[in-house]
Amino acid sequence: MKLVIESLSENESFARTVVAAYITRLDPTLEELADVKTAVSEAVTNSIIHGYAGKSGEVEIVCEIHGQEVMVEVVDYGVGIIDIEKAMEPLYTTKPEWERSGMGFAFMEAFMDSLEVYSEVGKGTRVVMRKEIGKEQEK
Repeated sequence: MKLVIESLSENESFARTVVAAYITRLDPTLEELADVKTAVSEAVTNSIIHGYAGKSGEVEIVCEIHGQEVMVEVVDYGVGIIDIEKAMEPLYTTKPEWERSGMGFAFMEAFMDSLEVYSEVGKGTRVVMRKEIGKEQEK
């Protein structure tokens, strides 16, 4: 599944709802669904706020299901991240004046099984997240 949205904050809720609807065929628990929605929300919000910094652009959301694992990729073609390691530190933000908490990547890591971030300054950022659905039910 591929969804392309304009980099407007009001499109973030649409993106997370579409991803949630897409993964319902895996019969996720409400907690798993909330985890994925939160991670998608954080990734899309990062693209809009930090990737495009108020300028217009597109955010691509790609979803794939492999067995019981969902892979969500969020891509922007914005400013990119100068220091990915620094950006992933909890409470670090490039927009303190916007009262951002700096917890986006930390939330993505906490709610998903894996998180990979690729970025090139001036070309954009790609966030790849994975979560196995039904893992808790097996225990």
